[in-house]
Amino acid sequence: MNILRIRVSRRSITMAAAFVGLVSLALGAHAALNKRSLEAALSVATLPNDAAAQKAGRVALVIGNGHYPDASAPLAQPINDARAMTSALRRDGFDVDVVEDATRDDMSRAIERLKAKIKPDSVVMLYFGGFGVQVGRQSYMIPVDAAIWMENDVRRDGMSVEAILDVMKERGAHAKLVVIDASRRNPYERRFRGYSRGLAPIDVPENALILSSATPGQVADDATGSNSLLATELLKNLDSRPASAEAVFSKTRVAVTRASDGEQVPVVSSSLINDVPFGAVAPTPVKAGS
Repeated sequence: MNILRIRVSRRSITMAAAFVGLVSLALGAHAALNKRSLEAALSVATLPNDAAAQKAGRVALVIGNGHYPDASAPLAQPINDARAMTSALRRDGFDVDVVEDATRDDMSRAIERLKAKIKPDSVVMLYFGGFGVQVGRQSYMIPVDAAIWMENDVRRDGMSVEAILDVMKERGAHAKLVVIDASRRNPYERRFRGYSRGLAPIDVPENALILSSATPGQVADDATGSNSLLATELLKNLDSRPASAEAVFSKTRVAVTRASDGEQVPVVSSSLINDVPFGAVAPTPVKAGS
């Protein structure tokens, strides 16, 4: 009986030791997991500002309109430009919504989608290629289904650049970038009683940067290549990264002017308070006073 008791006691002790070992292993694994989770959280919290910025909010709307029923022939370049610009911006960390041959409803829905994405720390970019018309000192982007016979039709069917800038401002976008490649001779000019040619000067809200394809009131002829001259030079400068948005736009202006022998002079308008970088990894814009 004593021997049996000793055997039982020894087996009990062995089982108890094994149980304690399993508990210790479980506690160790749990602690390791907690440590890893804490380290991961800390690494996210201490990520460089550049990575955080790319995750936080870089959104863009790209529109390329080429097939206008009122034009004598389709515009081949805006579609190509929109696709190339979309690829470049996505490489740069932008969440891009691209719309081709957009009707007014398409453009309205795209703007609503853009509006929903904008946060107070967002860098927001609008790119438009197609026909543009100025009416009443405002510039309008023209959808492909616009029925334009009078200037009032432009206000009804067109999308005002200034109105989209107002949407960005209302949503609290940190920085607003706009490229309007629409200074083409449009098929509606001959229908207006008044003189309307090219685009009007665009009012620049706070902390915004705007690149227009030509001087206000001037038109630009499309180049013979697959991309417009403005898009070609802008894409080249976007590839020269990292660089500030203002430097990219300004270099594009100079390059287009030289390439066209002064026949096409883009306009850069800026009210940027802080630098907005382009690049594969773009640092977080630093707010004034911080």
